[in-house]
Amino acid sequence: MDQILRSLPKTTDPRVLVGTEDDAGVYQMSSDVAIVQTVDFFTPIVDSPYDFGAIAAANAVSDIYAMGARPLTALNLVAFPKDGPLDVLTEIMRGGAEKAREAGVVIVGGHSIDDKEPKYGMAVTGTIHPARLVLKGGARPGDALVLTKPLGTGIIATAIKAGRAPESLVAMATRTMKTLNRLAAEAMVEVGVKGATDITGFGLLGHLYEMLHTSGVCAKVRLANIPVMEGVRELAKLTVPGGTRANLKYVSENIVWSNDITDEEKLILADAQTSGGLLIAVEQKKLEALLSGLVARGVENSREPRRDHARPRAA
Repeated sequence: MDQILRSLPKTTDPRVLVGTEDDAGVYQMSSDVAIVQTVDFFTPIVDSPYDFGAIAAANAVSDIYAMGARPLTALNLVAFPKDGPLDVLTEIMRGGAEKAREAGVVIVGGHSIDDKEPKYGMAVTGTIHPARLVLKGGARPGDALVLTKPLGTGIIATAIKAGRAPESLVAMATRTMKTLNRLAAEAMVEVGVKGATDITGFGLLGHLYEMLHTSGVCAKVRLANIPVMEGVRELAKLTVPGGTRANLKYVSENIVWSNDITDEEKLILADAQTSGGLLIAVEQKKLEALLSGLVARGVENSREPRRDHARPRAA
């Protein structure tokens, strides 16, 4: 996609503050208001239509939170077979509507097409003060890295399709994917974080690489500090998504691995996530305030510090 985008006409409008290089596009409306826009949709990854709709909505709005913005409105994007069961579509859209309501988002319309393979998602618009944008390229030397959700949803989703995922693990993954990044975003905005992204299809390693490359830094990450859902390590020995393998292949040449990291652990770090957590780069002097803010808001994965560090990237 990067190769395709490079061949397209470049945006020259000075009101475009952020384009395709970040999690969402940002367009300045006035000196103190910019709109933030994003879109995402995908095929079902869990069996429950309602949960699928809720997960898709949480995933779609996540890019707005990653920019530090407040989501306001959404448009539904629906692909569904014209002769498909309407009760299933109703449940998908009900899950999306109730998750949007939880996020404070008003659904103002949408578009649907006839498609043999169901798909659902949203185009979301939010607002932010231009000076308060949180950018993927905002990491600085010495920053600590904080991850707000555990890894493993891609491997679990593949195991669900193969009939290998225990119900307890499916429930855990579903609950995690349905959780909005709203509270985590509130905590990072409160302490004045400048750099963040959300972990989705490129996995932790892919999105971390994007953040580091854009920011001009590199990072040392300790495997013991990376949260992984219980049971995922065992599943990774049996079932791994093709997208996860592609992610690992893409980033491997930019990584120096410790000798004691297994192939399964590498795949987990590259696992293609759905509605993953925020990866936040925070100044050391603000780290304790961020962690306290996350814990106070009940952000589950922040009960223990996740402290890894960015440093200047070697030439």
